[in-house]
Amino acid sequence: MKRRDRYIARPDEVTVTRDGESALIEYLEKGIPSTNLTIGPRIQQMTDGDIVDLHNECLRGQALLAASYKHVAVEIPLGSPQIKYEKRSNQWVPRGKVLRCQIEDDENGELVVGIDDQELTLEAFGRMLTTYAGWGMRIEIVPDDAIHRRPTHEVREPNEES
Repeated sequence: MKRRDRYIARPDEVTVTRDGESALIEYLEKGIPSTNLTIGPRIQQMTDGDIVDLHNECLRGQALLAASYKHVAVEIPLGSPQIKYEKRSNQWVPRGKVLRCQIEDDENGELVVGIDDQELTLEAFGRMLTTYAGWGMRIEIVPDDAIHRRPTHEVREPNEES
């Protein structure tokens, strides 16, 4: 389920709802996420058109930043914790962008994901992944003694042995 992206909009393509020093910009087109834009006291002197212009300016700035972004998937070194418990959100969060995991199951056949010395239920593991909601993910299944190495990679249809 791919989320549709926000786009540069005309005032007649969105609704603007003010709430104190913020504005909620909602696209009329279904499936486009809304934006809660914190503006500050100057919102009092702005028209809806001005707010839409500011929203569009933010989108242009994000596009420029994205164009210059080079992604590096940081892998935490062996021996250092890959995840940490975040008390404020009451969940485990990854410290890097690569996770070395063990796939296990419990006595009821439910998935347990082992990371470092922690055993995460499917629910806890899924909640941790929501830290990166909106991103993509690749999963490489490897033997349990090789999770610290990148496997040989081939793009092809699997055969019976694969």
